[in-house]
Amino acid sequence: MEFDLSAILLGLTVIFGVIWGLDQLFFAKRRAAGKREPVVVDWARSLFPVVLVVLLLRSFVAEPFRIPSGSMMPTLDIGDFILVNKFAYGLRLPVFNNKVVSLGEPHRGDVVVFRWPGFRCDGPNGTIRGGDVNCTTPVPSQNWIKRVIGLPGDHIEVNGDELKINGTPVTAQEVGPFVGNPDHETDRMMMQRQATVWNEDLMGIHHLIARMPPDPNYDPPPSIPGPLVTSGTVPANCYLVMGDNRYDSLDSRWWGCVPEKNLAGKAFLIWLSWTGHGIAFHRIGTVIH
Repeated sequence: MEFDLSAILLGLTVIFGVIWGLDQLFFAKRRAAGKREPVVVDWARSLFPVVLVVLLLRSFVAEPFRIPSGSMMPTLDIGDFILVNKFAYGLRLPVFNNKVVSLGEPHRGDVVVFRWPGFRCDGPNGTIRGGDVNCTTPVPSQNWIKRVIGLPGDHIEVNGDELKINGTPVTAQEVGPFVGNPDHETDRMMMQRQATVWNEDLMGIHHLIARMPPDPNYDPPPSIPGPLVTSGTVPANCYLVMGDNRYDSLDSRWWGCVPEKNLAGKAFLIWLSWTGHGIAFHRIGTVIH
């Protein structure tokens, strides 16, 4: 079961509001002068505005997220706490995610948070999540983060490290070997696999990516065009996304494009970074590109 703080906040807002409202409408005037209101009403009256403000800020202004995996390295590290602009692509109702006001659409190169549109399979040890196209049950409840590569109508070709958008190759310049913290499992794995860092020019948008040589112990990402993006063309109201850690990212190459309705917002700032061994002060305040 997924932990959905927005649903909890919405539920508490409704409960506190109903308790306080019913008391004001039916019971407050009947209480004898000087008699204290019930404890549950006192709590509801005190907490209702606080919970409501938090819900509105998280739903319509900015929401914090924590990076749980290395799929966006070197841009985002495991343990980074980021802020996501919730109104970058329009205002959406909390929990239901229905757009009520349109304010724009994602641009190529945006780092976006979205509800995962992947699929679920039932394995021998219970339910598992994966990107296998043969798994047909949608599971949109997890929050994921990737970079927008393809916009609606774009023709995308991916073959290993080669990426083409509308027939134009995406170029990248090697920066050097990936240097991480050997005490961290993901960093250690990337260094063992001789990962390198590259400055990619995504049609004018420059950002860092990580590449790794092919390894027989790891399945290579699928190529595009493929069965998940028809003829390599991104459908309307959908976005093709990829992780910056190109050989360690479960993304559109596996499960297809992200529907516009699944978007949660645009990541824009690292406000805290906890490496597991302490705070990485040098990452605090980093603007996400």
